[in-house]
Amino acid sequence: MPTKKKAAKALSKKTTKKAVAKKVVAEKNTSKKTVATKKPAAEKKKAPVNVMGWKPGVPKEKPKGRIYDGPIRVNAKPKKSDLIFFGVGGVPHSTNPKSHPGAVRRLHELGLGVYEMEFVHGVRIRPETCDEVMAAQKETGVRVTAHGPYYINLYSMEEEKVEASRKRVLDTARALEACGGDGTCFHPGFYQKRDPAEVYAFMEKQIGELADILEKDGCPVRLDPETTGKESQFGSLAELCDMGETLKEKNTGITIDFAHIHARTAGANNTYDEFAGQLELMKNKMGEEALASMHIHLSGIAYTEKGEAHHLELDDSDMNYEDLFRALIDFGASGRVVCESPALEYDALIMQKAYRRLNGS
Repeated sequence: MPTKKKAAKALSKKTTKKAVAKKVVAEKNTSKKTVATKKPAAEKKKAPVNVMGWKPGVPKEKPKGRIYDGPIRVNAKPKKSDLIFFGVGGVPHSTNPKSHPGAVRRLHELGLGVYEMEFVHGVRIRPETCDEVMAAQKETGVRVTAHGPYYINLYSMEEEKVEASRKRVLDTARALEACGGDGTCFHPGFYQKRDPAEVYAFMEKQIGELADILEKDGCPVRLDPETTGKESQFGSLAELCDMGETLKEKNTGITIDFAHIHARTAGANNTYDEFAGQLELMKNKMGEEALASMHIHLSGIAYTEKGEAHHLELDDSDMNYEDLFRALIDFGASGRVVCESPALEYDALIMQKAYRRLNGS
C-alpha cells in the first residue's frame, strides 16, 4: 500500500499535467480567435492620375469599342497642288478587303495620299503581298511608309535584344523597299535610368551603322527615328535633330510626331510660335532639305505629367492642328502627314480639309 506522501506526490503530478494541458488548449483557442478577428491590412490607395488632353467639354474617356462605319465625305480637289499629303497609319476602317494593297487603293478613292504600314508585332508580310502593294502604289501614286515593331530597343542592357532590335529595323526597311515605299519610322528605345549623353552616343552609333548596312545592300529606304511621347523614352526633338545633323551624309531623317512632343511636355508645344520653333530647329540642324521631305505623325492625344497616355480622335482633343498647319505653310514645308488617331481616315480628311483651307486651296 502506497504511503500518503507518495499518493500526494502522484496526485500533484497528475494535477500539474492537467493544468498544462488546459493551458495549451486555452492558448490554441486564443490564437484561433486572434486570427479570426484580425482585420485585413488597409490597402494603399493609388493617387488618381490626372489624364489631360481633351478639348473642354469632351468626356474624359479613352476611346474604345467605337465603330467607325459612318458616311465619309471626300474633300474637293485643291485649287493648287498640295505640298503636304495626308494619310493614315494602319488599314483604314472603310477598306474592304482589309489588306495592305486594299488600303492603298481605298486611300486613293478617298483622295488621300499616304499609307503607313504598321508592323506592330513583327515584320510579317509575304513577298507576293509586297508585289501587290508596289503595284497599287504605282497605279495610284499613294506614298507608302512603314512603322517598325514596338519591340525595338537599340539601347537594351541585353546584347541579344539589341541585335534583335537592329534586325527589326532592317527588316522593316527591306519590306518597305519591296513595297515601293520610303521612310522607315521606329521608336529607338529607352534611357533605362542611364546618362542621356551615353544613350545618345550609343543610339547615334547604332542608327549610323544600320544606315550603312542598308546602303551597302543597295536599299534606298531612309531611316526616320521618331520623336517619342514619354520622358523615359529616347527621342526628344533636340536629340533627333542633333543626330540628324551628325548623320546628315547618311540616308537618315526623323519622324516628327507633333502629338508626341505635345504629350512629352505635358501639354506644352501646342502654339504657332512653338511649332515654328520646332521647324526652325529642324532647319538649323538638318538643313532646308529636312523641311522638304517631312515624315510627320499627328493625332489627338491624352497625356499625364509623365507624357503620352493614349491617342484621341482629333476634334476630341486639345491638339492645335490648325496653328501647326499655318506654321508648316509659312515655312514652305512639304512631305507626308500620317494620322494615328483612332478614327484614321475620318480624321485624315479633317486634317486635309483644314490644311487646304489655310493654304488657300
